[in-house]
Amino acid sequence: MPGPLALFGNAVPITLQTLGVMLAGALLGAWRGALAMLTFLALVAAGLPLLSGGRGGPGVFVGPSAGYLVGFVVGAAVIGLIVQRFTTLSFWRVLAACVVGGMLVMYALGIPLQSLVTGFSLRTVATGALMYLPGDLLKAVVAASVTVGVVRAYPAASPLRHGVKTPENQPTASPAA
Repeated sequence: MPGPLALFGNAVPITLQTLGVMLAGALLGAWRGALAMLTFLALVAAGLPLLSGGRGGPGVFVGPSAGYLVGFVVGAAVIGLIVQRFTTLSFWRVLAACVVGGMLVMYALGIPLQSLVTGFSLRTVATGALMYLPGDLLKAVVAASVTVGVVRAYPAASPLRHGVKTPENQPTASPAA
């Protein structure tokens, strides 16, 4: 269980949990990724200490990070939907999906709810969230790299609808033909 790192007194710690969201969406697809996140959140709601700092129980769903927890499910689904639409799998496409679902969607859900719970203005919370951008971008790069690597090593793990198509395994015309 990764430990939290709260910078500058921010109410939402830096963790690697969003990396898990990105990987779930990219590798499992929209429905399975969202279901994996729902299962994770159900275990948290039941009291298992799976969140950073050993947090768990229903109280976490009314705290400053509640919007981000909702974003786990929606973000994984969005990443999966985007990746499943590709005809070929590449690092840059998966990276774009992780940025959209794992960053934009997460911030769009997390920042307003954090503002509501903490009483700080939306602008203040959004400005405070800027410090998370470099780390989240790094997590998106790692998720894209891992996803492409896993699918190349194990094509059956592909989230693409019609099997994996990467530049390395595309059929080419043989010189004898």
